Amino acid sequence: MGSSGSKNSPSADCPVINQDSGSSCPVPESQRSTAVYNVYNQRIDSGSAASTSRPQGDVDPRNNMPREPNQQPCAGQRQLISTSRLISNIPKGGTQGTWVYPSPQMFYNALKRKGKGSDVEEADMDAVVHAHNTMNELTWRRVLEWEALHHDTCGDPKLLRFMGKPHDLSPMARLMSWIGGPLPFDRHDWFVDRCGDEVRYVIDFYFDDDKAGTPEAFTLRVRPAVDSPSAALDRVKMNIYTTFAKYGLPCPVTGHSSGQLQQPNAEVRTNG
Repeated sequence: MGSSGSKNSPSADCPVINQDSGSSCPVPESQRSTAVYNVYNQRIDSGSAASTSRPQGDVDPRNNMPREPNQQPCAGQRQLISTSRLISNIPKGGTQGTWVYPSPQMFYNALKRKGKGSDVEEADMDAVVHAHNTMNELTWRRVLEWEALHHDTCGDPKLLRFMGKPHDLSPMARLMSWIGGPLPFDRHDWFVDRCGDEVRYVIDFYFDDDKAGTPEAFTLRVRPAVDSPSAALDRVKMNIYTTFAKYGLPCPVTGHSSGQLQQPNAEVRTNG
């Protein structure tokens, strides 16, 4: 549904994306992060203090979010909304499984709790959640393109946790707005477990009103946060590889011709 905002993919022969589908993480599982987080960025595994000392009431006062997913109709709801959840293709850090998306009912409840979605009807929720899930799958694809820079040391990155920061402009978004660019409608920070190393990614989400109703209406900007020299170097490398691919030039490292990146399957599966 949504466009990635990246016009060209780097060459499949470049080290950035020359991934061996059979590769595995060389780091023992015992050295991986064992922390498990829920969708509210709360640690929920046995190593968390919150897992043994839980706050009372339906809402956690630490972040004003529900302690448990709410699948019940909210006050004033006029028709039933699906409670079916979909299993994503995004591997979940600290587990052998993947993240599970919220149901349309959970999403509707969240909108109402936050005082948003006043113009969203119950009948809209299936489409809203489909768009949400598709954007997350596309975001993970872009993360994997960056993570391919490290496939020799980690062939199995996982999404550990994430945070929504809709009111915090990223430095890039602020700079783009100063030169006349649009402001993003949302921002997320995703934290990836790179075989024991936690790496933060910044994602800006944009919507073009002039293209509303088309797949081109949504665009993403995904990149590693410059939290380390390694992340800064990754940005330089990716810029070089994508620039060469954009103009159809051979990979500056291997000399191989440009090709298209094979994208992971974005289909999501039902979790009844």
